[in-house]
Amino acid sequence: MSRSAVLVGIGSFLPPRVVSNADLVARLDTTDEWIWARTGIAQRYYADPGMATSDLAVGAGAAALKSAGESTVDTVVVATTTPDRPCPGTAPLVASRLGLTGAAAFDVNAVCTGFLYGLATGAGLIAGGSADRVLVIGAETFSSILDPADRTTSAIFGDGAGAVVLRAGTADEPGAIGRCDLGSDGEGYDMITVRAGGSRSRLAATSPEPGDHYFTMAGREVFWRAVQRMSDSCRAVLEQAKMTTEDVDWLVGHQANQRILNRLADNLGIPRERCVSNIAAVGNTAAASIPLALDHVCAAGLLRPGHRVLLTAFGGGLTWGSTVLTWPALARG
Repeated sequence: MSRSAVLVGIGSFLPPRVVSNADLVARLDTTDEWIWARTGIAQRYYADPGMATSDLAVGAGAAALKSAGESTVDTVVVATTTPDRPCPGTAPLVASRLGLTGAAAFDVNAVCTGFLYGLATGAGLIAGGSADRVLVIGAETFSSILDPADRTTSAIFGDGAGAVVLRAGTADEPGAIGRCDLGSDGEGYDMITVRAGGSRSRLAATSPEPGDHYFTMAGREVFWRAVQRMSDSCRAVLEQAKMTTEDVDWLVGHQANQRILNRLADNLGIPRERCVSNIAAVGNTAAASIPLALDHVCAAGLLRPGHRVLLTAFGGGLTWGSTVLTWPALARG
């Protein structure tokens, strides 16, 4: 049996500050009804002043390591759109704070698809023999890049982190990561973006506009592309695994908004009640959303050993990805 990456631990971390729809209504031209109808979100979490993405990543990583019964790993991969600094990467700091000094550590940025890109990277390192144990973390402090006057992005995004531990094993074990289908389309580069802060704006002949330092998203165009790309990607991994949507116990999509999750489930022919959703309680946490959703549904006792789980995401770049696995028995971190 070929060498494969097997999921053996999971954990998550949310910052302490809860921001309800009522809190947003108090400062924005919006209503609770407008937010709920368009996103399915009731609240989200924001990092407190002085916190950073690495703080959330350390919390989730520590919980995942405890769940796995591991004290060390070979590699730490942090998927994030909101690193502590433009340079260096956040992962080496996270590794050091977790007592993993000496481990390979690097960041992955595929926005909301980041966790699946990180998972595929960790699984590939294990399958190729370059690592035996990998900690994959999705962590975001999206509140740090939101325009406080923009009701659309402020209503949707929140902060949080989720993590998993992978170890070397075989493809027939529960928890083995299946084939990962990944893709991108740079024609949509400007649809999900922060225009200022990188070399493009720093080396431009003119100064950036004030709003260019904030996150922006072309919501309507993203909606349809997200549904189509995730649907196609899901079908690709299911076909490779010789499965159909009827074999899927749980669809765990990126928690973009509830309408996208509903349309994705309908498009795949998977009953909505088998589509995991925690977006009402945490909002869209970008790269953290899939591991957060997995940890929450696992903690609730709904996701059980033997369940077949389909993961899929769509994010800036544009990027997308999917994979499938049979859920293993896990301890809670």
